Amino acid sequence: MKKTKELKKLLAVVFAGAIAVTAFAGCGESGSSSDSSSKDSSTSGELMSNEEIIKKAAADGKVGNWGLGNEYEILALLQKYDLPTKYLSEDFTMDGFDQDDITLASAMTFNELGLVKNDYDGGYKYGDTVGTIDMNDEGVAMLEDNIFCTKEFAKKNPNTVKAFLYASMKGWAYAVENPEEAAQIVFDAGSSVSSDHQLYMAKEVAKLVTTDTNGKTVSNYGNMDEDAMQQTLDLCKKYVQLDDSSAVKKLEGFTLDDIRDTQYIDAANKSKDGKFGTLEKTDVTIQLKWLPQAQFMGYYVAQAKGYYDEVGLKVTITPGGGDISETTAVNNGTVDFGVTWVANLTSANAGGMDLLEIAQVYQRSGLELVYKKDLFTK
Repeated sequence: MKKTKELKKLLAVVFAGAIAVTAFAGCGESGSSSDSSSKDSSTSGELMSNEEIIKKAAADGKVGNWGLGNEYEILALLQKYDLPTKYLSEDFTMDGFDQDDITLASAMTFNELGLVKNDYDGGYKYGDTVGTIDMNDEGVAMLEDNIFCTKEFAKKNPNTVKAFLYASMKGWAYAVENPEEAAQIVFDAGSSVSSDHQLYMAKEVAKLVTTDTNGKTVSNYGNMDEDAMQQTLDLCKKYVQLDDSSAVKKLEGFTLDDIRDTQYIDAANKSKDGKFGTLEKTDVTIQLKWLPQAQFMGYYVAQAKGYYDEVGLKVTITPGGGDISETTAVNNGTVDFGVTWVANLTSANAGGMDLLEIAQVYQRSGLELVYKKDLFTK
């Protein structure tokens, strides 16, 4: 049992560390170790609507989220239904959900949801007895993983930026088409989660990269959809809490031009060969939000397949999760590129950084609320 608990904890924290470096809660013993047959009983009665589920869970005080910048979509969802914007603090396992302390729990489609549904080692084995509420469908989606650098770096190294994006998007395209191979490449790079969960993650991440918030297929990888970007910025302005009054004022005045520039990804996607003239810098580093996992498979694939070499770049991939966040590391010049969320970048710029999004890798939100169907029947 000790091994299973440790694996469950490792699997569960991979997303949490992508937002902030924190001391996470231990994984307690739970009913998740019981035989899966105990969780596959059929539900009875008619399932409630999403609105009814949200209102019931809110009334019971059992809506959960991790906080740390993940909560904005949940706050927007609760306000959409005229509910108090309160939620329980969710730890980085799904034990609270398993034990019914949280009946409507936050889960990323590529991570926690897989743990809840699947029966591989570390999973909770709920299968199709759980349902989900999708932030995209609810109209409160915020965009997540993007690629960014400083505005100064982009201005001084335009060819390098374009070449890096070209090779990275080529890596993402290959990873999306070959998730099994991509998962193995990431696993070999030092993944902290099981190969089974890594493959699950790869398949789910591929959906986020190739499908927009409206469910339409995206073929131009890294595209910055104007409407989705604007909605994310608008929700940041409404729900991000900043202590400094000057930062608050700065955030309120932001437009998309303050946080992103589409010219680099547009040039990369139009190029047939990844040749953009003399590269201003050939040795570059990208810092991820967390440890090696399929959330970042495009970069590992680009490196493993030699796509960076083809455009004349030597790329070092630095895992996140250390003492220095990706926004700080890029802003102070420790690394050249980073992977972060739009809300993180926006908050950082409001606080005085000068960062620039150059590609939007995830085209839709990966956040869902998961619930047990038998707790929400009429």
